[in-house]
Amino acid sequence: MRIAIPLAEGKLTPHFGHCQTFALINVDPDTKTILNREDVAPPPHEPGVLPRWLAEQGAGLVIAGGMGGRAVSLLDEHNIQVLVGAPVDQPENLVKAYLSGNLSLGANACDH
Repeated sequence: MRIAIPLAEGKLTPHFGHCQTFALINVDPDTKTILNREDVAPPPHEPGVLPRWLAEQGAGLVIAGGMGGRAVSLLDEHNIQVLVGAPVDQPENLVKAYLSGNLSLGANACDH
């Protein structure tokens, strides 16, 4: 399983579409372990580009702080699950919390 997390300055950013990089983290859901992490710069932000690009990167889940409804729908069309309202934190901490069933989600930080 591959989890994508939008980053700014090494931590989750509340603004999905305007992140500096994505942490792409491969995990083993059976053993609940992180296998590796790769930080990748996304293509320039334009409507519909990031969902397609993340699908090409093999992402099956996005953990985000905030995301617009259109982006959520487009990711869903690419069979990518979306969790919004995640706190600003290091990607590994978010993934470990998700794998253990303890990821605390708040309000969607995006208002569009």
